[in-house]
Amino acid sequence: MRFGDFLKATVLLSAASATLLAALTVIGIGNQLDQTPAIVCAVWWVLAAIIGTAMGAREDATAQIARLLAMARTEHMLPELHPARVMFNRLWPLLVATVGAGVLSVFLPQVGGIAAGFAIIWALAWRRQEGAVAAIEERDGARFYVDRTSPFGAMKLIRTPGFGGDYLRV
Repeated sequence: MRFGDFLKATVLLSAASATLLAALTVIGIGNQLDQTPAIVCAVWWVLAAIIGTAMGAREDATAQIARLLAMARTEHMLPELHPARVMFNRLWPLLVATVGAGVLSVFLPQVGGIAAGFAIIWALAWRRQEGAVAAIEERDGARFYVDRTSPFGAMKLIRTPGFGGDYLRV
């Protein structure tokens, strides 16, 4: 799976997780008479949006992504593409956190509300990284793919030759 596509999918899945957890929180809190948890969650979501927006305001790649791109192993052949396996292999913590917070929000809606805020931060903080990676790919005339690694190990990338020039501009 291309690394840029992985980053884009990560942002979308984080936003979907935030949406699901927020909906479960609103449903759970709507059944309560006390509105304090609803106000606390709403304030937290606004703060999370501000924090995520500030963290994701940079146009260039983060230091972690730049290091990951620099350490990519070079290959001249396209690696085997298994997008579903890569997504599950690398994003299982998001799945576990979403399911866990969703189950807990049935009994304690505030748990889902807090987890939704963190998913909002994650989605907004990573929203421009796919564009930064695409710019590096265009500049270097390369493509980066997620390498097959252990779900508990560090992510590794494969660098393959790509097209140089203005192919990304329409």
